[in-house]
Amino acid sequence: MSMRTILAILLAAVTVGAQTNRIDVVSPLAPELAAYGRYDIGVRTLQVTDKSRPDILNTKPGQPTARYDRSLTLEVWYPARLAPGQTAGGDYRAITRDPAVTATLHGKAVRDAEPLRADAPFPLVIISHGYPGNRFLMSHLGENLASKGFVTVSIDHKDSTYDDQKTFASTLYNRPFDQLFVLGEVARLGQSPTSFLHGLVDAAHAGLVGYSMGGYGVVNVIGGGYSKASETFQTAPPNALLRDRAVDNPDYQKSRDARIKAAIAIAPWGMQAGFWDAAGLAGIRTPVLFVAGSADEVAGYEKGTRAIFLGAVNADRYLLTFANASHNAAAPIPAPAETYAYSESLKSFPFAHYADAVWDTTRMNNILDHFATAYFDLYLKGDAEKLTYLNASWKGFKPRTAVGLTLEHAAPAGQ
Repeated sequence: MSMRTILAILLAAVTVGAQTNRIDVVSPLAPELAAYGRYDIGVRTLQVTDKSRPDILNTKPGQPTARYDRSLTLEVWYPARLAPGQTAGGDYRAITRDPAVTATLHGKAVRDAEPLRADAPFPLVIISHGYPGNRFLMSHLGENLASKGFVTVSIDHKDSTYDDQKTFASTLYNRPFDQLFVLGEVARLGQSPTSFLHGLVDAAHAGLVGYSMGGYGVVNVIGGGYSKASETFQTAPPNALLRDRAVDNPDYQKSRDARIKAAIAIAPWGMQAGFWDAAGLAGIRTPVLFVAGSADEVAGYEKGTRAIFLGAVNADRYLLTFANASHNAAAPIPAPAETYAYSESLKSFPFAHYADAVWDTTRMNNILDHFATAYFDLYLKGDAEKLTYLNASWKGFKPRTAVGLTLEHAAPAGQ
């Protein structure tokens, strides 16, 4: 088959995917591990509530910290056993970047399908969106990993979603706490006989994926304590509350959760704004894969994601770079067709929130799904063979399809 024919097929597949709002398109040029796995997929929506969380939006400078019950909506994908006659596939009603517009997304998961317990328990992967975003922004990854034997849980972060976007201070404080709370709640539900997750999920082998502000949370959760300077950032929460997870706070140093075995931080925000220094980044010891576009205009690249990668000297880490891609590299689903129209309320095209000017989104999604599969198979399942996919030989890539990508690796200091 000629390269011209392959490109024609790819263009057709991507066009169809965009027109039909599919989150599960695997293009002919996708790397090997982007293909869906052997499991059918179920999906369910859960509500969880963290009692008495600090209420950033209602805490006044110099006054006692207000508290409230913080509720989060979760989308949970899992290996499923379909009933006789039941076919794979289902829809999601997802609010878009313009909260007045709702899109219908199509994927492979079946709503409320029976969990497959024969091969359980399955490792846990928690997915955390940007600011703003929602639990469907990386739904391609949620479905893809579930088909390969993971339970994936994507969070709607209160005060950070398209239809519930509040001041930045709430996101700055709550993001790592949300990620850790969801880990604890899923672990609890995995032990509860009344939950569908009972016996299905192995929360003792957990991974985190965070994009943008989700990546900011991931960096902090895995040991990157905030700097002193972050406490006085222009939109920081009052009363130096970020010190709760600062590098010089002994309680923070004790808070690392050993259940988190590996993480993926995509375009993590914060380094260029001074939220980490050398001491903070040196606290990262969890294996981490960083993913970024070299032209990231939001989180930064040389002074952003790449600087975090270089500074996390005590962690085994990788950096996957998409040349000339922007902040939207790899993570967001293809822009739903409903976002192609100009938004008067946003005074922009919502399409741009999902898309990249250089890279095709489906191709980037496929590449992320490939590397996430290799990474979490290695660190959460102990599949040592997957290490061969994490080097510059580009194992699993068709000829000439790794153009525009670089993959770097650095071992912990002293090794």
